[in-house]
Amino acid sequence: MIFVDTSAWIALINQRDQYHRDAVAVFEGLQQQEIRLLTTDYVIDETVTRLRYDTNHTLAVEFLNRIELLEETEILTIAEIDKNIFEQAKALFRQYDSVQLSFTDCTSFVICRANHIFEAFAFDHHFQIMGIDLRV
Repeated sequence: MIFVDTSAWIALINQRDQYHRDAVAVFEGLQQQEIRLLTTDYVIDETVTRLRYDTNHTLAVEFLNRIELLEETEILTIAEIDKNIFEQAKALFRQYDSVQLSFTDCTSFVICRANHIFEAFAFDHHFQIMGIDLRV
């Protein structure tokens, strides 16, 4: 299983993103290898919001439709951020004043740790800071 970050989802769906071609190649490789994907409700929220404001509503809806299809076909699992994960993410966020981590990043790192995931499909170097390898 591999964690999928906002940066990867945006690159995958937005053809104008600088990492779009790389994202498509990685995603196709993951599908060929039948690697299951994990993301969170916070990552989906962040992705939809960024797509809505940085591109347009149509692309944000297209992303939601793709997410639903991936979940229905059991390729993707969406983890929900519960109170326990939220509390751990707050503690992690407070520790890293010298690194510009988003709160969503912190929830993602906690989810990765809890699920023993050491690789992320992401274009965000913050995962490497947390000891998670990038698949790009």
